[in-house]
Amino acid sequence: MQPSLVAELVFNLLIVLAGGLIAGMICRRFGVSLLVGYLVVGTIIGGGGLGLASDAAEELEYLAQAGALLLLFSVGIEFSLAELLRLSRYFLIGGSVQMVFVAVPVILVEVAMGMSWPAAFLVGAAIALSSTVLVYKALEEHGQSATGHGRRALGILLFQDFALVPLMLLVPLLVGGTPAVAEVWLTLAAKSVLYVAVVLGVRWAIGRWAVPALATLKSVELLVVFALLVLGTAALGAYAAGLPPVLGALAAGITLSGNRLSAQVDALILPFRETFSAVFFVSLGTLMRFDVLLAEPLLTIDWLVAALALKTAAGAVALRLTGLTWRGALGMGLGLAQLGELSFVLLSAGVSAGVVPQHTYNRILFIALGTLVLTPQLLKIGLRWVGDSVATDHAPQGPHWSGGDVDRALVIGLGPIGGRVASQLETEGRDVCLIDLSPVNLHSFAQQGFRTVAGDASDEEILRLADVEHCHLAVVTVPADQVAIDVVVAIRRLNHRCQVVVRCRYQANVAAVRRAGANAVVSEETEAAGALVRLLEQVQSSNQAIPPSAPAPAA
Repeated sequence: MQPSLVAELVFNLLIVLAGGLIAGMICRRFGVSLLVGYLVVGTIIGGGGLGLASDAAEELEYLAQAGALLLLFSVGIEFSLAELLRLSRYFLIGGSVQMVFVAVPVILVEVAMGMSWPAAFLVGAAIALSSTVLVYKALEEHGQSATGHGRRALGILLFQDFALVPLMLLVPLLVGGTPAVAEVWLTLAAKSVLYVAVVLGVRWAIGRWAVPALATLKSVELLVVFALLVLGTAALGAYAAGLPPVLGALAAGITLSGNRLSAQVDALILPFRETFSAVFFVSLGTLMRFDVLLAEPLLTIDWLVAALALKTAAGAVALRLTGLTWRGALGMGLGLAQLGELSFVLLSAGVSAGVVPQHTYNRILFIALGTLVLTPQLLKIGLRWVGDSVATDHAPQGPHWSGGDVDRALVIGLGPIGGRVASQLETEGRDVCLIDLSPVNLHSFAQQGFRTVAGDASDEEILRLADVEHCHLAVVTVPADQVAIDVVVAIRRLNHRCQVVVRCRYQANVAAVRRAGANAVVSEETEAAGALVRLLEQVQSSNQAIPPSAPAPAA
């Protein structure tokens, strides 16, 4: 790389990072979504605004794509293969209904306006696609990515991501039906099937050999290298097969999901993901061109409003069919109203093949970026309508247990005492999950391989995310005795067989903690950690559960 190109890359990167930092500070100050700030500041500093950052810098585009890869990698880790199979009928129904209800009206309108059928088909399919990266990031900001409505929305988005493969395969056929085109199509289809088979095989091999080896080594550095190697290999393999690399990143995440290292990998990738995602969204904003709006203002705005309305309605119908109430489905439908980054991929392929006109691509690009800017605020409004909207299954999924006959333990409250207890239980071979109000307290433990859930442990939904129904032991080390009592009561409502050991600050509250359903209570303030560890060793060596001092309260 020439020195001038390096200087240009560094300059553009610094401009993007500075813009992202300023936008983030302003958004945090006024309670606005960071994603809106990133996209808006990108519009301001891009070629359509002040022209400070050149959107033509290919090297900066590579950094932006790295952010998309890491985000989709995280989405893949969130969904274990078992969970995808369990909810597949919802995803298939919801995803197919959403895409059909968007694509068909768009195709009919475009054909009525004089566009060719092949071009109208690609435009309709592109508008039907939404942004997995943006919605996942927005749901994560609001702590909704693991809820029932969040899982359903992400499931529909995953269906769209996978639907891109057959759509890309159709592009050569839309150009013409020559034998050469048919041969290209069959070759790409065969590569796609082979790629899926290889991903499934690699996933099995990683779970069988790599995960146990890395867990034994307990090396954070090696785990980071391994995760990035899997991500890079999967993305490169997808590119070699003629598929978008972002689908390879999604496949890499699914490959590493559902095992004892999944939470640790996600925590380790977090700093890289957040930095590169800022670059991605700011760079995406630099693509905005207001001259497109000025050329045909009424038509462009009409298309923008129509796209938001159509995609919201289609998303609401699709989510209703997956088990949400109408109110919840409409709320989450607002979150699916945008066009996605894969829309650009499909339209670019259509432009390259000569199917989609360039002026149509420019108009849809403006519409897509407009919907992306509006989505975080629309989703924020929609989440207020959701509430308890799941009518069927318990879609929220917490950390993935390793299974088998390993004892499962839960530690609630990660102060110095809780941390020592968690380490002791882990060294004893128990499968340990940790709950704390602060994600900051959980971060270092997630890096060590513990499963973690951030939230209030007196909330039964949080306990379900930690799979308390199947825990053999729960250790409560929260700093307030009344909170400890509330947590014990919540545990007993979900699991009467679990042994509950509680650290109590004051002797006067011991009786109340026992009445709540605790099996054993340690009240010595200064010796609490040592006493808890000795008690846990006693529990470990005993074949009998410690009997509770009083019957658990009724649910």
